[in-house]
Amino acid sequence: MTAAQVISLGCRLNLAESARMRDLLAQERELVVVNSCAVTAEAVRQTRQAIRKARRDHPGARLLVTGCAADIERDQIALMPEVDGLIANADKLDPRAWNVARASIPAPRRHTRAFIPVQNGCDHACTFCVIPQGRGASRSLTVDDVRREVARSLDNGAQEVVLTGVDLTSWGSDLETGQRLGQLVAALLDSFPELPRLRLSSVDGIEIDPLLFELLAGEKRVMPHVHLSLQHGSDLILKRMKRRHLRADALRLVRDLRQRRPDIAIGADLIAGFPTESDTHHRENLSIIAELGVVHGHVFPYSPRPGTPAARMPQLPANTIRHRAAELRAAVALQRAQWLGGLLGKPLAVLAEKDGTGYSPEYARVAVPQGTAAGSIVTITPTGIEQGLLA
Repeated sequence: MTAAQVISLGCRLNLAESARMRDLLAQERELVVVNSCAVTAEAVRQTRQAIRKARRDHPGARLLVTGCAADIERDQIALMPEVDGLIANADKLDPRAWNVARASIPAPRRHTRAFIPVQNGCDHACTFCVIPQGRGASRSLTVDDVRREVARSLDNGAQEVVLTGVDLTSWGSDLETGQRLGQLVAALLDSFPELPRLRLSSVDGIEIDPLLFELLAGEKRVMPHVHLSLQHGSDLILKRMKRRHLRADALRLVRDLRQRRPDIAIGADLIAGFPTESDTHHRENLSIIAELGVVHGHVFPYSPRPGTPAARMPQLPANTIRHRAAELRAAVALQRAQWLGGLLGKPLAVLAEKDGTGYSPEYARVAVPQGTAAGSIVTITPTGIEQGLLA
């Protein structure tokens, strides 16, 4: 091993931060960094597994751990014999934490899609969530800071910018300007007319401001793809989760978006087996998948996280949680199969990646012709589906 390696687990924000760390550590040698996740007990298990594998693969390297698990599970991770040190989550993009001189940081590598973290942390207190312990209070980049990041990404070949954050739609709440996310998106579209595609990562539907709604519903350069931090389809469970929306709010939002933009693709985060979830609650969770037409689903089997109110609630048996998660995934798979079938025969503007596939505006994965240059946007009319891939 020579150049530093960064292993990323978890959310898109972690992916964006991992890309930054790769640039930051490009001149380092014999170093492995695990950018960890702690959103569920399974995520922590996968983090520990990744640490052990990294040590087996690179026995002579220095192995450092950062990310949410490095804060939330700090004592347990630090005790692992494979780990040489931990970097606080808040410090992982600071060159000083890695003892790297700013002058030695090379230019960023070229990417077709740029994940830009514009917000971090969270001010809410969902009863199941441990992430505020690892990310802290909500804080936003200024519009000018984001403009600089977008300019940097465009200079390095990005054809699509993806705005990310822990609670993306809370962007601006901590800024003196009092701006909302819609104003940031509008400012970026105005500042960069050459930017062909802008996409949002997970959003809290109840926080979508009027301008953001208008851009999602009618701006062609904003991709027709909304991933909702939904979590559940039952009002009672949503209240016990301390979410700020109800089932009807999600249904109304998607209905209004589809009236304006029928091709919009809907994704959602859903939790299976939350404490006190009855069979009726689970059926409501299942049914909202079809009612919303969820085609990009992230299903999380509930697991109690240390120090959260939900961990003190009556828990469901593990086999019940697994079974309900499987049913949710099957329901999403059915919606997705129908949606992909509906895209057959339609010309799609596909942004080509390096691996012979690409993404349509709706975030469908599409096979691209051999020899297609990464970063090019090509029109493809799929005629079939092979292992979930349009071709």
